Amino acid sequence: MKHERYVVYYSGQVQGVGFRYAVCRLSSRFDVKGFVRNLPDGRVQVIAEGNTDQLDRFLQSVQAEMAGYIRAKHLDRQEPTGEFSDFGLRW
Repeated sequence: MKHERYVVYYSGQVQGVGFRYAVCRLSSRFDVKGFVRNLPDGRVQVIAEGNTDQLDRFLQSVQAEMAGYIRAKHLDRQEPTGEFSDFGLRW
């Protein structure tokens, strides 16, 4: 399986609604590593690394659970760096 790094930006009503905590909880169901954080402009950034199948399933679960809060999503696929040992919150 191909390993990738996904950098995802979510916009909408994604801050102040438990979005980051939901993403962290959902990440535990998949073999992904990285982090989620709020950005000053009101968006939420997710950086996740893993195999493509796990990453796609992870993002599908985020979309399914948080769809009511997401207005737009931008996904950038990159080469993985291997810098993460787990998935967590960042500020």
